[in-house]
Amino acid sequence: MPKPTPHRGATADAKASSMSQFASWRFVFICSLLVAGVLALLWRIIDLQVFDKEFLRTQGDMRTVRTETIKAHRGMILDRHGEPLAVSTPVETIWANPQEVALDDSRLKDLAGLLGLELAEMRQNISRNRERNLEFMYLRRQLPPNQAEQVKALQLPGIYSRREYKRYYPAGEVAAHVVGFTNIDEQGQEGLELIYDQWMSGTDGKKTVLKDRRGYIVKDLNLIADAQPGNDLQLSIDLRLQYLAYRELKAAVQSHKAVSGNLVMLDARTGEVLAMVNQPSYNPNHRANLKPAALRNRAVTDLYEPGSPIKALTVAAALSSGKFQPNTPVDTSPGWMRMNGRTIRDVGNYGLLDVSGVVVKSSNIGTSRIALALSGDTLYQTLSQFGFGKASGIQFPGEAIGTLPYHPKWRPIQVATMSYGYGLSGTSVQLARAYAILANDGLSRPVSLLKGGHPDAPEPVISAKVAQQVRTMLAAAVEKGGTGTRASVPFFRVAGKTGTVHAIGAHGYEDDQYLSMFAGMAPVDDPKVVMVVVIDRPQDGAYYGGEVAAPVFGRVMAGAMRLLNVPPMPTAASTETPSDPGGKS
Repeated sequence: MPKPTPHRGATADAKASSMSQFASWRFVFICSLLVAGVLALLWRIIDLQVFDKEFLRTQGDMRTVRTETIKAHRGMILDRHGEPLAVSTPVETIWANPQEVALDDSRLKDLAGLLGLELAEMRQNISRNRERNLEFMYLRRQLPPNQAEQVKALQLPGIYSRREYKRYYPAGEVAAHVVGFTNIDEQGQEGLELIYDQWMSGTDGKKTVLKDRRGYIVKDLNLIADAQPGNDLQLSIDLRLQYLAYRELKAAVQSHKAVSGNLVMLDARTGEVLAMVNQPSYNPNHRANLKPAALRNRAVTDLYEPGSPIKALTVAAALSSGKFQPNTPVDTSPGWMRMNGRTIRDVGNYGLLDVSGVVVKSSNIGTSRIALALSGDTLYQTLSQFGFGKASGIQFPGEAIGTLPYHPKWRPIQVATMSYGYGLSGTSVQLARAYAILANDGLSRPVSLLKGGHPDAPEPVISAKVAQQVRTMLAAAVEKGGTGTRASVPFFRVAGKTGTVHAIGAHGYEDDQYLSMFAGMAPVDDPKVVMVVVIDRPQDGAYYGGEVAAPVFGRVMAGAMRLLNVPPMPTAASTETPSDPGGKS
């Protein structure tokens, strides 16, 4: 029998009932999921806020807390009286994070104007660094604080600032060759800034800070390590004497149209450098057009044959030997002598002179005959003890040692020429140190640019008696009839020696080019100051040391006696010696 066919209405009701049950189950399921999600969120909130709240703090700190460097202050350079020669002043450096800068921001034009940059070039640089995925680039280093505040006021995203220091030199070109300078990161590059870079450089500190989304510091949170400032450096330089020496040297170089010049002034007892100046010079605060030749501290780096000032040391060797006394006669006739195929000459025929007269007249013949009566070894040993061929102790970068040749078998011409300053070379500092030994009663001290000098005990070179005898001869050389009358100082007795030597060029001695020099001390009876003046290749017609260098010595020494409060000597002349071109040495 065929099965009965279901009623269509019953089928529809069954389907509707099934769909209704599915919808109810789905609703309950979805509601359960929502409730579970809310409960999970509530549990996570409770967990983070109560049980694991350190996580949120760590995540927040990662986004807002930063470690900042505290720049250390570089130590100052001071003169012997505490006057600043180099100081560090606070400045601001503007930098950018290329990933955060909006290149279409109209305020970039104002930023470029404040920084002195071309807008198009600045945008191009930022875009280039963004493509390289860099997050740091300098926009402008070392802005004055007031200018940096105007930049900060723009509140540009991605533009930041940080504190730095800029080195400033109050004495400018006057002390440039001694002090030197640093680069933009305050690292020593020249002079004492280079030598004592580590001593004056401080140690940067660190701190944690809270920053806003623009990168600006909102609050200092914690000091990790404090910045340790660098040590100050006090020099032996007296800034008053430095200004005086610089002014007179510059005027002399300009008036004589010379190529260059240098002057060194030492404390006669301690070997401390009271002044050291050079021409040409430069301004360490503005080095955009700096010429490399202007960087040389010529008093320390430039070598030359010292010429006639060496005659005083030759005489010191003769007196120390016991073979000569100040009044021992020396025959200089006929004013010239020939040996080993070379001729040595005096300006004129001085005839019979005593040893003092040889110094006063600056006789090459007399000095040669004195040296030949000794020996080459004796002369070499004396000049070596006076510091030639050795470091002066100044410890300055680029110091030249010079040459003091030794010959196993001395020829007469070698002994003779060395006795009046040819055949050896030295610097102005070495010559000043040698004369300081004469001024200090025969005791030798290293030269120092630091206040207090070297702590080592002085070394005896010659006896005090011989030193005093040589000083008396040098004093006579500055008085009437000597070669250095233009170096005289009112109310003080001065001792010194002129020198005029041929300049050395690419092909040997230059016939018409000279170095003019004067080395001396004051006062004679109790020397306080030793000074050497060198003018290189004057071009105005005058070139003798007595004409060119001696007047500079006289003017600077007169000012030094006044500034150092040295009492006038009662036996000294009350007026300057009348103008006298002096001898031709």
